[in-house]
Amino acid sequence: MGEKKSYVKDYMTKDVISVSPDTSTEEVIDLMRESRHNSYPVVENGKLVGMVTAFDIVSKEWADNVRGLMSTQLVVANQELSINDASRVMFRRGISRMPVVDKAGKLVGIITNTDMVRSHIERSTPNKVEYFKKTLEQLYGIKTTLRHMRVDTHKLRPTQDRVYADELEGRTYELKRGLAEPAIVVKTGDRWILVDGHHRAVASAQQGYETVDSYVIDLGQDIRLGMEKTADKAGIKNFEDIEIIDDDKHPLIALTESLQDQEGKEE
Repeated sequence: MGEKKSYVKDYMTKDVISVSPDTSTEEVIDLMRESRHNSYPVVENGKLVGMVTAFDIVSKEWADNVRGLMSTQLVVANQELSINDASRVMFRRGISRMPVVDKAGKLVGIITNTDMVRSHIERSTPNKVEYFKKTLEQLYGIKTTLRHMRVDTHKLRPTQDRVYADELEGRTYELKRGLAEPAIVVKTGDRWILVDGHHRAVASAQQGYETVDSYVIDLGQDIRLGMEKTADKAGIKNFEDIEIIDDDKHPLIALTESLQDQEGKEE
């Protein structure tokens, strides 16, 4: 139901040019001229250990090799990370290329801003609300009605277990200025199920707004949705049950230093 979720593994570049800590700085400069990339992952013994960029070369004290220039504290992604989460992290951190590693810390790919744009273009639909409405009608063999209305905040039943602090901040900014897009809600029986717009709804609840601007798809009967069952199993009843997390705490995001610390403990 809804749009198909895309992951880093679907859009990352797998054939990645990398260098080693012992690669000479002159060689890296030549590589940058040839490939027109301005940054490279640094790999040693099959593991990602750093990143060297053109900025490192021009801004740091000269070193003869990559080891003396590379940055070792990197944001890296697991290939099962969603494209939305990856783009959020990259925007927040101001990075254009993010290495992708497996559980052992081995470099398996790289995801770039260009990949993000491509993914969003491919996943865009003409009208998300209409698409979702038709999906419900086909799934349950019913005819629904669509209304644009305000729904009491306390009536909304969330179906998502987490929201991100930075996006929540963005939605709060939009709400205060009347810029937030409506949420998408399904009315089934006497229940109001929030299916899209959790950041907007949580921001509304936090700001004390009594209603949430919504597109309401009314099923005209009582059908227990699959997402309701999933929310029940996860113990999500109201907005207080939703975890607000920072990107750095995302289970599929890590810092290379933490990966190295973990490797040291295992040894």
